Amino acid sequence: MTSVLYLGCPASDRDDAERLLSAGQLSVVWADDVGNALDTLQHRDLPVLLDLSRGAAALQLAHDIRTHLPSTLIFAVVDERRPDLSTEAVLAGVADVFARPLGGRRVANAIEREQRYLSRGGNGSSGNGHAHDSDDLYSQSPAMRDVMLAIADVATKRAGVLVRGEEGTGRQVVARAIHVRQHFAPSAFVTINCAAYDTEELDAALFGAAARSQGYGDAASSRGLARVSREGRLHDAIGGTIYMQNVADAPTRVQARLARVLRDREVLLVETGEPIAFGVRPMAGVDPAFERAVQEGRVRDDLFRRLAVSRIDMPALRERREDIPALTNYFLRDICGHLHVPPKTVSRAALSLISALPWPGNAVELRALLEAVVHGMHGGRNIGLEDLLAHLRLDGGSVGMTAAGGTLKQARARFEREYIATILEQHHGRISDAAKALGIQRTNLYRKMRSLRVTQRRESS
Repeated sequence: MTSVLYLGCPASDRDDAERLLSAGQLSVVWADDVGNALDTLQHRDLPVLLDLSRGAAALQLAHDIRTHLPSTLIFAVVDERRPDLSTEAVLAGVADVFARPLGGRRVANAIEREQRYLSRGGNGSSGNGHAHDSDDLYSQSPAMRDVMLAIADVATKRAGVLVRGEEGTGRQVVARAIHVRQHFAPSAFVTINCAAYDTEELDAALFGAAARSQGYGDAASSRGLARVSREGRLHDAIGGTIYMQNVADAPTRVQARLARVLRDREVLLVETGEPIAFGVRPMAGVDPAFERAVQEGRVRDDLFRRLAVSRIDMPALRERREDIPALTNYFLRDICGHLHVPPKTVSRAALSLISALPWPGNAVELRALLEAVVHGMHGGRNIGLEDLLAHLRLDGGSVGMTAAGGTLKQARARFEREYIATILEQHHGRISDAAKALGIQRTNLYRKMRSLRVTQRRESS
């Protein structure tokens, strides 16, 4: 069992924290102050969970630990009532940020990822590089806390689940999180993209080529069970989960056969000719237009009923901005690990810009931008505003602006005007807070506002 040093956790929260962390096979060594923590760390090389319930001042403890033991892994624990502390923690260079209530398995995954990274001298892969292979969810935002509650509820059941949201919102991550919480022993999580096959190929992929060649289940089976062979993805998923994308693109014949299998929960195994139990939980990731596909008859009612017993709606990234700093940090560390480069940090101004952008492509677009930025850097560890601007599009892409023509200087002025206006809106017109987020002095911000003709909202009382 891995041990962690938990620094600054209020005594009243320790029993719950210990119980939650033990679910991830983590034992806890408690420390009340930095002196106590350093004494322990001198004798034991432990990752540190730094509780930020006392506010941003607690981040000074991270600095104190790094001063004496620079290689120590430090993670931050934030309260849902202070999502701003996620930004401060990321700027302080913590390895990851966790929201309460702690998910023991997620903490254990992050520690394992970072230790694997360090074991390669900071130049090795920190993971598998595919966000969809993880069930890590950043949930400081109210919208994502609702999703986490829904996951906990749905995981206690065995029926079908629709995970609905825009492309790139983490639909498959949620499906995997449900699967992991439902299965206490290793079991299959099988994925299939129905749009990637033609009719015959999809049929063979799901049920197996041998099952397709022998027909679809008829009087040859006394109970009329559908046939499945061991080479099909459905057979791979027995005892676990099958996650389907683009179900509306599956041909009607395949949909009918799939609905029948899900209804009967029993199939005829081609290789033996014997019926077997079909204990598979179906999940489907769908976009907001899925209901229209059902209404138009492109999705069979019987299949829809099997899949839509429960539904989880995924918020777009622009609706969960509190999660962006921690998600940015996670992507950066994963990207740098796979590129075999030291982990990058983000300046306050750059992180403010990232948090302000509309992200029509959601987390997938965010990761793509960060990959481009890291690839484009020729030295240095801090990502500044200029590094981002070199990769942002002014054509309605990441920055949500329309190319209105003109010179590069004019385009940049349009960008700065909209960016400053967005930051001011985020901080309710408070000049001091906006200037801090932008990384400039108040006087410089006033000067910029005058030159760009940005109006100031009345400050909140």
